Amino acid sequence: MNVSASEAQPANDEVGLPSLIAWYGLLATVMAVSFFTGIHELPLFDLDEGAYAEATREMFERGNFLATYLNGLPRYDKPILFYWLQALSVSLLGWNELALRLPSALGGTAWAMATALFVGRLRGARSGCLAGIVVSTAWLVAMIGKAAIPDAVLNFFISASMFSIYLHHHDGRRRHLILAFAFMGLGFLTKGPVAVLIPFVVSLIFYASTGDLRRWLGAIADGRGWLVFLVIALPWYLAIMVVEGPGFLQGFFLTHNLGRFTQALEGHGGSPFYYLPVVLIGTIPYTGLLATVVRHGGTILRDPLERYLAIWFVFVLLFFSLSGTKLPHYLNYGLTGLLILFALYADRLRSRALTLAPSLLFFLVLIFLPEIIGHALPEVRQAFYRAALEDYRDHLGTAYRLSCLLGLALTIAVGLASRLRNTGRLVGAAILIQLTMSLVLMPAIGDMLQAPTREAGRIVHERGLEPVVRWRLNMPSFSVYSRRVVPERRPRAGDVVYTTPAYIEPGWRYETIYRAGGVILLRLLDAGETAGTAAAGTGPAPSGQ
Repeated sequence: MNVSASEAQPANDEVGLPSLIAWYGLLATVMAVSFFTGIHELPLFDLDEGAYAEATREMFERGNFLATYLNGLPRYDKPILFYWLQALSVSLLGWNELALRLPSALGGTAWAMATALFVGRLRGARSGCLAGIVVSTAWLVAMIGKAAIPDAVLNFFISASMFSIYLHHHDGRRRHLILAFAFMGLGFLTKGPVAVLIPFVVSLIFYASTGDLRRWLGAIADGRGWLVFLVIALPWYLAIMVVEGPGFLQGFFLTHNLGRFTQALEGHGGSPFYYLPVVLIGTIPYTGLLATVVRHGGTILRDPLERYLAIWFVFVLLFFSLSGTKLPHYLNYGLTGLLILFALYADRLRSRALTLAPSLLFFLVLIFLPEIIGHALPEVRQAFYRAALEDYRDHLGTAYRLSCLLGLALTIAVGLASRLRNTGRLVGAAILIQLTMSLVLMPAIGDMLQAPTREAGRIVHERGLEPVVRWRLNMPSFSVYSRRVVPERRPRAGDVVYTTPAYIEPGWRYETIYRAGGVILLRLLDAGETAGTAAAGTGPAPSGQ
C-alpha cells in the first residue's frame, strides 16, 4: 500500500545524525526522570500498590503462582501477568520498593519508546522523539509509570496493539496484524477484556471511516492471529477456572469487568463529565495544546493517522464516561492518541501564555498546598486521613516550599528564554514538573501518609511480633512490610493490633508499640468494656515489650 501524502515524513522533520542522537538522548533522559527517579525510596501507597504487592508476596508464601490471594482470601480483581512480573523482579532484586515498581517503570519506558518508534516511522525522528517525550511526561502517565500497579504495562500492550493495527492498515503487512493479536493477548493476561475491546472498537470505527469494512472483517477473522492470541492468553484462564471454579468466573468477568461498567464499585462513581477535569489535569504541562488540537479538528479528520488517534482517544473518553465505575487512570487507555496529536501539533502553539500557564498553575498549587490541606482538613471524615494530615506542616515546611518556589522560578526562566521555541519551553517545564514531583512532592506525601505504616510493618517483622491483626484499617502495605498475612478481626487480649488512634475503643487497656501519623501499633492487654485506657505512647516500645 502506498503512503499517502499526509502520512509521508515532512521534509522539515528530517534530522542529521548529531541531532538524532541528541533527540534520543533527551528522550532517554526524560524517561529516566519520569519513570525511575525516586521509585526506590517511596513507601508503597495504599490501597492499590499495597494490594498488588501483598498478593505477589502471598504467591511466594503459599508456593502458588497460579492464583492470587490477598490477606489469605482469593483475589479475582485482575489476571496474572503483572503478578508474575513482580514475582520475577523481587526474585532478582529482593523485597523492596524498587523491585515492586520496576515492572511498571519498564512498562512506562516501553510505552513511550513504542510511541516514539511508531510516530517516528510515519512522521520522522523528531516528531517521534517528541511524541515519546510528551507521553513520558504527561502528568497522568508519569504517575502511573511510577506505581506498582499493572496499568503502565497494560497501556504499553494496548498502545502496541493499536500501533500494530494502524501499521497493518498502512502497509498491509501481515506481521503487524499478528503482532496486534499478540499484544492483545498479553494485555488480556494483564487486565482482561479492556485490552481487546479498545483495539476492536477503535479499528472498526476507523475502517468504517475509510469505507473499507471488508478489509477489517478479513483482519479480525485471521486464524493465525487468533491462534497467537489464544496461545498467549488461554492457558492461564483455563487453569485458573479449573482450580478456582465458578468463583473466578463470577469475581473476575462479572464483578470486576461487567460490574465495573454497570455500577460504581467501591464508591468510585462520578458524573458523565468526570473525565473532563481529568483530561485538563492529566495532560499537564501540555494542556494548552488541547485548544490547538480542537482548532485543527478538520485537518485531523482528513488525515488517516490523525483521525485514527482522535477516534482512539474519543472512544475511550466516551466509553468510560458512561461507565458506572470511574477512576482517573482509566483515561490512560486512550490518552496516548491525544498525546501524540499534541506532539504533532506542538509547533503550532503560538501563545506563550498557553504554553506556560498549566505549569505555572501547577507549581502555584504545590506552593500553597499546605494552606489547601489546612483549609480542607476539617472536612476530612476518614479517621486515618484526618490523623495522618494533622502534621502536614511538618512534612510541607520551609524546605518543601523553597523547592517548589525553585521549580516555579526555573519554569519562568524557561518561559523567558529567547532562544527556545514554545515546544522547547513545554519540554523544559515538563522535566521540571517531573523532578519536583519525584524529589519533592511525592516524598513529602509518602512520609505523611505511608511512612508510618511502613515503619509499623518493619517493627512487626524485625521483632517477630505475634499474633498481629488489623482493626478497621485496610492498608495492605502493612502486610507487605510485616511479611505476613494480617487478618482483620476484632482484637483479643494478647493481640498486636494495627489500627488508627480514633478506632481504639474506650474499654481497651494496651501498650503502645509504635505511633506516628494516622497509625498506631499496640499490644492489647485487656479488651474489656469497663477497664480504663492506658496512656498512649508516642514512639516504639523497648525491644521485647
